[in-house]
Order: sequence, then structure tokens, then C-alpha cells
Amino acid sequence: MDPAEQPIDILSEFARVTDYWSPKVVAQVNDQYVKVAKLLGEMDWHQHAAEDELFWVVRGRLRLELRDHAVELPEGHCCVVPRGVEHHPVAADECWIVLVETISTLHTGDRVTALTRSIEEQLS
Repeated sequence: MDPAEQPIDILSEFARVTDYWSPKVVAQVNDQYVKVAKLLGEMDWHQHAAEDELFWVVRGRLRLELRDHAVELPEGHCCVVPRGVEHHPVAADECWIVLVETISTLHTGDRVTALTRSIEEQLS
């Protein structure tokens, strides 16, 4: 059976995530990666000039701060941040998310910070 046809236990995949803000790729759908990440605290403000980014909260709560408003995402909710929109994810308590983004999406977009992770780190 093709590995792409195997079921993925998304909740079990979070065991691979040992550091906050360090996503792990769990699947690829065409030119999109499906990633899991654990968040706590704040990510730097950044944007992705050419890619949209979907945030889906599996456990906890996430606040997506945008320049002119904020979006509160409780467990089970998702939101797409359109390309070019500066955003600042904030998790007051540990939050588990699924990200869906184009394989070309740089982790921290237009900025390199202490939290930036390469795609190689995300694939491991």
C-alpha cells in the first residue's frame, strides 16, 4: 500500500513535537504540507508574501493578531491568513494546531528569528 494511503492519527503525531513553534510535516497533499505544532507564548510578527496559511486549533486556544484586528480561535476552529497579511500568533497556554500551507512557505515568512525552523527541521 502506498504510504500516502495510510491513515494518519493526527493526535499521535503531536508526540513528535518536542519544542514549541517547531512544526512537523505529517502529510503532503499536492503542493501543500499538513503540519502539526505546539505553541506557547508569541511568534514574531511576519507575513508570507505569496502563500495563504491555514491555522486549525486541535487543543487549546489561539489568538491571531493582525494589524487591524484579532481573531480568537477556540478548539476545533480554523482560520486562513491570506498571503501578504502580517500576523502575530499568540498562545497564552499550550495550544496544538494543524497548519496547511504551500510547500514553499517559509516558517517565519519575511523574517528570520530565533524561532525560525528550516523545512529540513520540519520534515524530521
